[in-house]
This record gives sequence, structure tokens and C-alpha cells, in this order.
Amino acid sequence: MAIPRGDAIALARALVKIDSRNPTLAPDSPGEGECAHFLADVLDDWGFSVELIESVPGRPNLVARLGSSDAPAFMLNGHLDVVGVQGMAHEPFSAELRDDRIYGRGSADMKGGIAAMCAAATLSADSIIDRQVLVTAVVDEEYDSVGMRALLKGGIRADAAIITEPTRLAICPAHRGFVWMDVRFKGRAAHGSRYDIGIDAITHAGLVLAELEKLEHIRASGLRHPLLGRGSLHASTIRGGVGMSTYPEECVLAIERRTLPGESTELAIREITDACAAVRATHPQLDARVTLTTAQLPSDVRADAPIVELLRSAMESEGVPVRIEGLSAWTDAALLNEAGIPTICFGPGDIALAHAAEEFVPVGEIETAKRVLTNLVREWCQSQSE
Repeated sequence: MAIPRGDAIALARALVKIDSRNPTLAPDSPGEGECAHFLADVLDDWGFSVELIESVPGRPNLVARLGSSDAPAFMLNGHLDVVGVQGMAHEPFSAELRDDRIYGRGSADMKGGIAAMCAAATLSADSIIDRQVLVTAVVDEEYDSVGMRALLKGGIRADAAIITEPTRLAICPAHRGFVWMDVRFKGRAAHGSRYDIGIDAITHAGLVLAELEKLEHIRASGLRHPLLGRGSLHASTIRGGVGMSTYPEECVLAIERRTLPGESTELAIREITDACAAVRATHPQLDARVTLTTAQLPSDVRADAPIVELLRSAMESEGVPVRIEGLSAWTDAALLNEAGIPTICFGPGDIALAHAAEEFVPVGEIETAKRVLTNLVREWCQSQSE
């Protein structure tokens, strides 16, 4: 399918029509390969130098370049993978255009943003002299960010970056991180009538949860971030027990802790171990082991950082109201910032619709994002040449 040069709406609809569900999250899915190859063909046709780099077999990252490969670089980034489609209220991959919205899985998260950034880079080509613009589209952001990690390990670098995640066209310089932990409680199996020898692992998990609930009340009046508010903790899943008449020998509690910039993984783990210790002080039989499942860092760029000011200027030039907000979800911006590439989020669509039964992106927001990003790239190229 030929996409007219710089046509963000046509590109967004074409991308949404391609099933690129993350195979780790949806085992029956094809992955991002077809979507990556399609976008590579489009960008090649639009004049980019394009490379597909496999970080996982059949799931390539896309790196497309305009300008000199050894010049200062500005990166526009997005992810190609989408989540599952079970329970959706409309056809997931029809890309139906209705009421000035594109409907479909990935329309907001984040193929509308990818289309806007690709079109913007294309329309800025005439200003890219002795500079380069990198368009990167990665795999696996929805699970473990294998794609972005591979790009960074491969040495990709830029002076600044924007990820076009859905922000409702707000500038989002910060988001929380997260820590996933398991707490395994060990009890003693016994007949339900033998309270004298049975140890209830599930009840012990409940006691620790009550202790953690106290911590949440304290946290509500504690450390806050100007854009993100406070950190949080919740119980995600719990499993244990084998039958009605048996004291449960084991219970496993999964916990998610959303962290603010400055809060570490070690702090999150210590909160849980301290809660277990507090319960153990009155229930000596408590046997609990805390293990880390995975963790991702928060992301935080100053609200007056050069990349924020550049985007603000581009929005003002296009008559777009400037809002600076925290983003509720985690993104690959954290990995880019950790690598020393100042990165913020800005894009069309609402993160509240990501992964939802109804997902859409407003056509007008895609077009506005395209205009703003076109202006931004041109301003960046001009500022670099001064």
C-alpha cells in the first residue's frame, strides 16, 4: 500500500490495520515483524535511510535516518507492539474512521503518534542540513523493552528525544517507575480441625497486607513530585491453599510499587520487608520471603530543560495550548534518560484509552502533533546550526 508522502492519517490507519500484538502478552499473535517491514517500506519511499535490526528473531527494530549519520541527532521514537484484544468493543484492526477518530488496538497507544512523528520528520527534511533526525520504532515496550534495550546496547545516541506516547498533546517530562515483587508465605499444612498444629499462610499474607495499608495512609501525606503526586503500592494477585479443610501451607502475594523519581528499588523492597518484620513482632510464626520480579526506573526531566523549552516554543508557534503534566504510565523514556539522552513524551491520544475495550485516537490530534513536531525539528536544526 502506497502512503502519500507526509500523510499521517493514512499512515496511522495503515499501521492500525496490521496486527502487531506482543507475542509475550498474546501468545497467538504474529508480533511486530509485519508492521516494522511495512513502516520501513513507507519511510524508504519517503526518502529515509532505513535499517531493520533484529533484537528478537522475527521482531525487528526500525531505525530510519534523515541527514548525516555523524552529525548531531534528534530522535523521534515509538513502539510498534500492542497488547491483546480480548473484550474489545469494536473490531481491533479495522482502523475504522468515525466521528473524526481512528478506532483500533494501538490507535492511541501508539500508532497515531508514530504516524505523526514520521510525517513530521519527512516534512522537515529540507531543514536537516549537517544534522540528522532519527526515527526509531521499537518492539516489546509493552513487556520488557527488549527493543529499546537492544538499540541502546547497539550504541544508538542522540542529543535529545521525544517519544510520541499518547499525552493528549501535553508535554510530559516525568513518569513513575515500578517495582514488581513476590512475597512467599510459608505455613504448615494440617487438617482444618487441627488449629493446634496448622499455620495459615493466607492469614499471614492478610496481616502483612493490613500493615502495607497503613503505609499507604502515611504515604498520602508524604513525599510528592510536582507533576506526579505520590508513589503508590497495591496487591496485584494472591494465590494459595488447596482445599476447604486444609490449613494452607503456602501463599504467594504479588505486589506492585509505583516509584517516584528519587525512590529506589531497594527502598520499595525494604518497605515490604519492614512490614513483614512488624507483623512478625506479634506473630513469631510468620515466615515470609520477598523476591524482586522486575523493576523499571522512573523518568524525570526538568520542566525548564532545553527539550521542554523547545517543544513549548514549537507549540506556541502553532497556536497549541501548552500544558506540562506528569504521565501516569511507564515508557521507554526512562531508559533513554538513563542512557544520557534527555527524553520527554508528547503525542496524540489519551493514555486512558490504552489497553481499553474501546481505543481510538482523534484525527485532529494526529494532525496537530504532526505540525508541532515539524516545527520542533526545524527549530532544533536551526538552533544546532547557530
